[in-house]
Amino acid sequence: MTEPRSQNNPSSLLNRLYVWLSEPLAIVILMFCTTTAIAQPFYIPTGSMEPTLQIGDALIGSKFAYGYSRYSMPLALGPKSETRLLGRLPNRGDVVVFRLPRDPKVVYVKRVVGLPGDRLRMVHGHLVINGSVLSLTPAGTGSDEAGNGDGVTSAKFTETLPGGVRHPIFKWSWDGPLDNTQTFVVPRGHLFMMGDNRDNSLDSRVAAADGGVGYVPVENLMARADLVLGSYDFLNMRGVRSWPGLVRLSRFFHSVT
Repeated sequence: MTEPRSQNNPSSLLNRLYVWLSEPLAIVILMFCTTTAIAQPFYIPTGSMEPTLQIGDALIGSKFAYGYSRYSMPLALGPKSETRLLGRLPNRGDVVVFRLPRDPKVVYVKRVVGLPGDRLRMVHGHLVINGSVLSLTPAGTGSDEAGNGDGVTSAKFTETLPGGVRHPIFKWSWDGPLDNTQTFVVPRGHLFMMGDNRDNSLDSRVAAADGGVGYVPVENLMARADLVLGSYDFLNMRGVRSWPGLVRLSRFFHSVT
């Protein structure tokens, strides 16, 4: 008669350990592949993209929209390269997630307004692209969060980019420090980014050497912002009783345009 195997048999213990680890390991691998190749969640902590994106929005970004670079990887693994695997340029008007060129550990969300070779400048608060002043259509007013939960009423406009993409912007004034600028010529392999909250956005109008964004290498793109999954107005927390009312149900599954 064959003797039963001991539960302490090394082979049996390894098999049990494999079974115990295989499922969570498969989940980790699946999540790694998904956030690298398909989509990734991001969180909006500032108001530079208001009114399009609100502080407290949680959005999903398409990782495959512009191809892949080292910044498509969770840990930015891989060699530096000016080209992207399966890469293509964004369209003017796309809202994109990217690594800040002067500090790649920091992630920003802005709108692409300039492509390689474009000439851009601000004149009295109006964006000029390749010699054409962009149309601004009044669209009422909106609440612009000042960062402390106190809403500031700002004028709202609809801006029309070359190619016909229309999107909302906020404007406080027309004579601010970034309302009249030099002419920017976007270098090859780079993009020009701006926030929709024009007077409350540190973007490509400010050079990286001065603490701004500057021109953004195409390599630094992470994803195209496509959908707001949910939103929570944490700036207006006033105790436990206020928590349920701070969920912005109207922004759930809201398209980013």
